[in-house]
Amino acid sequence: RFDNPAAVSPSPARQLTFNYLLPVNAWLLLNPSELCCDWTMGTIPLVESLFDVRNIATLTFFCFLGSLIVFSLRYPGDSSKTVLMALCLIVLPFIPASNLFFPVGFVVAERVLYVPSMGFCILVAHGWKKLSNKSVLRKISCVCLAAVLFTHALKTLHRNWDWESEYTLFMSALKVNKNNAKLWNNVGHALENEKNFERALQFFIQATQVQPDDIGAHMNVGRTYKNLNKTKEAEESYMIAKSLMPQIIPGKKYAARVAPNHLNVYINLANLIRANESRLEEADQLYRQAISMRPDFKQAYISRGELLLKMNKPLKAKEAYLRALELDRTNADLWYNLAIVYIELKDPTEALKNFNQALELNPTHKLALFNSALLMQESGDARLRPEAKQRLLHYVKEEPQDANGYFNLGMLAMDDKKDMEAEAWMKKAIRLQPNFRSALFNLALLYSQTGKELMALPVLEDLLRYYPDHTKGLILKGDILMNQKKDIVGAKKCFEKILELDPNNVQGKHNLCVVYFEERDLIKAEKLLVETLALAPHEEYIQRHLNIVRSKIASLSATEQSSLPADGTAVAEEKKNSFQNLKGVKNEQKTTQTTVDNNKGHSENKKRTEQNNMDRETPKKST
Repeated sequence: RFDNPAAVSPSPARQLTFNYLLPVNAWLLLNPSELCCDWTMGTIPLVESLFDVRNIATLTFFCFLGSLIVFSLRYPGDSSKTVLMALCLIVLPFIPASNLFFPVGFVVAERVLYVPSMGFCILVAHGWKKLSNKSVLRKISCVCLAAVLFTHALKTLHRNWDWESEYTLFMSALKVNKNNAKLWNNVGHALENEKNFERALQFFIQATQVQPDDIGAHMNVGRTYKNLNKTKEAEESYMIAKSLMPQIIPGKKYAARVAPNHLNVYINLANLIRANESRLEEADQLYRQAISMRPDFKQAYISRGELLLKMNKPLKAKEAYLRALELDRTNADLWYNLAIVYIELKDPTEALKNFNQALELNPTHKLALFNSALLMQESGDARLRPEAKQRLLHYVKEEPQDANGYFNLGMLAMDDKKDMEAEAWMKKAIRLQPNFRSALFNLALLYSQTGKELMALPVLEDLLRYYPDHTKGLILKGDILMNQKKDIVGAKKCFEKILELDPNNVQGKHNLCVVYFEERDLIKAEKLLVETLALAPHEEYIQRHLNIVRSKIASLSATEQSSLPADGTAVAEEKKNSFQNLKGVKNEQKTTQTTVDNNKGHSENKKRTEQNNMDRETPKKST
């Protein structure tokens, strides 16, 4: 009803309007001054009454057509044959698009006049020949023909500029007709493609005013508000569009015609409200409603799968993705998302199979390349590392500005004990992203494990400048200051900072005890070791160090000495051993995310953690 309103109108409006369209098309041939790229919707108002003045144009057209038909059939001769030939070229090609015998998907379309225009040109040429044969009218007819050719040439030249771009084309159409909501929407789309959302919104809103029941126009308004980060207004527009959709009637079953793209209102609205954690069930209901209206709606299954992952329902998400794969097994993004589901289900083998399937369909699928390489790396299987490296190299070729790719190449090199290669990759990641937390920490850790502790200090300074509360960075810095630079004061500040951030940090407490021991403050050292032992009663080295401190206190009390005893070497050795624990830094993991096809639909964070045999901090690629 939007494309051809008369087709669904009752009698006599339907017949009167369709007949009126004939003189409209004839006028476009006779006077192509006001051309429009789209004549649907409200371009031509319905002729609903016999008393409508436009019926005069219809009668005039049929009288003129009838006279030509009578002339061509009644009077013999070359002239009548020419007129008959012209009428055949005009009428016969036009009949299928005339709406007279069956409705078509448009009201008027200039393109269907292309072949009829040949017959029209024959009529014009024949008429000019008749006039020019008369000596009185010969000069006038020549002048008129020249004027027609000149004006039509100018019109053609001017019309070419209208077709310069989508924006100019639809703006030229709006000069002819302002009652067509599709034209307002198309100008809005052209501006939207140029990222001019503010102006696009004005045209979309005008479209809703011209055609208040146009679902697509309200969806356009909602999408533009979303692009402008006006979520409240966007939701209101989507709700209006949803209210115009066929409504569920409890206990009643009925059929309704729905444009497939209009079902996206449920997807768009659900994608908008699921950003609110308290409305996830409401979003799921919208996805299910879209699926109930169209069981083969692939995008609804994809978006619902993402939502179910966010709701920690991986089994249901798996069902949604498998259903989507039944509809489209050639979609690499679907195989990728299913792999993420298997990661949630703690099934890395199946996850890797699905990553591989995604890469078979799309060898340049960047997210599958990256996350499958991480999965291979985390498997601990040394045989998979070469393939993981190849995939990461392929990834950095596709995404040369993404520091994550270079960082994970560095982690692979650390696994293979290729320290120089690892250092080079880490430095490249940091050049691209100077505040790359994990790259900074792991580069410092690499230096400390390869006897380059002093080179680690500037890196740790950068890390702590960006992230002052990085506990492991503080522990590593304190370790280097204490063991390498003999800077007890600097080390003490690091450990005290750790306890400010986390009063129950066992490593921080223990290492601060060693600082107190170095400062000969044995009472504080004993007190803090007791607290540390209470937090970690199963750590044997803490109990052993507590015994040493107590032994030292007892020895000093007995001999009233303030210096180290002869067996101080053993104490120092114990103290040195305690610092070895500083290099056992716990593994930190970040999150991976899933992705979707088009449309620009969104995926949620998925967590995955495994312990590496080398203690380090590893981020997963955000997809």
